[in-house]
Amino acid sequence: MSDIILSATGLTKTYQQRSGRFGFGSTVVKALDNVSLQLKQGTTLAVVGESGSGKSTLARCLLQLLPLDAGQVIFEHVDLATLRGDALRAARRHLQMVFQDPFASLNPRMRVGEIVGEGLLIHGMGSAAERRERVLRMLQRVGLTAADMLKFPHEFSGGQRQRIGIARALVLEPRVVVCDEPVSALDVSIQAQILLLLKELQQEMGLSYLFISHDLRVVRHVADEVVVMHHGRIVEQGGVEQLYSDPQQEYTRNLLNSIPGRHRAAEATN
Repeated sequence: MSDIILSATGLTKTYQQRSGRFGFGSTVVKALDNVSLQLKQGTTLAVVGESGSGKSTLARCLLQLLPLDAGQVIFEHVDLATLRGDALRAARRHLQMVFQDPFASLNPRMRVGEIVGEGLLIHGMGSAAERRERVLRMLQRVGLTAADMLKFPHEFSGGQRQRIGIARALVLEPRVVVCDEPVSALDVSIQAQILLLLKELQQEMGLSYLFISHDLRVVRHVADEVVVMHHGRIVEQGGVEQLYSDPQQEYTRNLLNSIPGRHRAAEATN
């Protein structure tokens, strides 16, 4: 059985939301409600659910980008909440994120080489020449070229920008990568290319993925296990084939039934 590299126990996160006719009142919204999960080394755990289910809040809380109201996140046997300063920075190097929007997540005023190498600079990894070499190798691995290092983000297509975002995350050689809807802003044909690239990189680098998505069609091709979220809670979880063939919850069945062409595919196999 694979070792657990990242685990979360009892995660709770609430927001104050204005309410009432003139917005003078407020209600408490539970974005995360006692969420617990485990990510095994070298595998992909998908977190699925509709918009507002708490998926992206979960991703940011796991990476300590948002403070938790309650709960514990353990990375490689260390409670992240106990880390400060250099220790927290060192842990974050091994916990990276690929963002949803390749247009918004790249600084338009920085050249690609600077964008991908910024993390190396922040973490003090290598000399200037060594950092440049690592950036070049990573860009080439994701399908870009040395000439691309001098270009700006606006000179690239959406799929290419997402490749830059992947290179930025992986150049630090992380252990865990949170992919927050990494292909939802891309055309279907480009989605397949990016998903294939992520799988290849996972195998080559021994990465563990937490894959956030609302699209169960995409998840089936990338995940080993699936967690289904609804209103901030986990309503179902299990192996990917088990969940697709025998969902236990009505909410999960409705998500599966919303996949385009699912009924036609099922009829064709019967």
